[in-house]
Amino acid sequence: MKTVAHTAIEPGILYFGTPVVLISSTNEDGSANLAPMSSAFWLGWRAVLGLGARSKTAQNLLRTREGVLNLPSESMAPAVDRLALTTGSDPVPEGKRKRGYFHVADKFGRAGLTPVASSTVEPPRAAECPVAMEVVVEAVNPVGDDGGVVAFEVRVQRVFVHESIRMAGTEDRIDPDAWRPLIMSFQKFYGLGPQVHPSTLARIPERLYRGPDIERARRVAFK
Repeated sequence: MKTVAHTAIEPGILYFGTPVVLISSTNEDGSANLAPMSSAFWLGWRAVLGLGARSKTAQNLLRTREGVLNLPSESMAPAVDRLALTTGSDPVPEGKRKRGYFHVADKFGRAGLTPVASSTVEPPRAAECPVAMEVVVEAVNPVGDDGGVVAFEVRVQRVFVHESIRMAGTEDRIDPDAWRPLIMSFQKFYGLGPQVHPSTLARIPERLYRGPDIERARRVAFK
């Protein structure tokens, strides 16, 4: 096999490809905010979210300590894109204003999505998203030296899915062949293609990954 040489470059961003998340949170006046982001990854029933410290979503999460992670499908790209360059902050922060952002109070209306009541947190879920996870903030850590980015560690309390992506014959498994998440790579939208190779890790039963956060979530009362 011929070895291909690497070339050193300095890209402004390193979004090689991650799922889009629509985070719903609660504003100071009790209204709902909805914001797209893609700096997220999951570990068990926890997720780490990278957000601008001055963003409305970050401020809401810091104040209320709860939110919903709504995962749109690839077919929902137009709805997500309608939220691009919008912010729930008024006035618009200077950094965002320079990038062309403008204030929108009704983010659900702007996206054309339907808010539905959550079961354990105040912010609503987005009905059209095939996956919605109600979360609470467990820890907040600064990222970098300038204080402009924070990493939120959130714990999942409820997972809701559309029946269409649940694996047939099971109660608690997602069918990866039916689930088509919206992916962002270098600021552009993509879908998820078919499986490219059998996975050795897929031989491990999912039940062996179930951690104590699932039992903890069962004890959370409905609002």
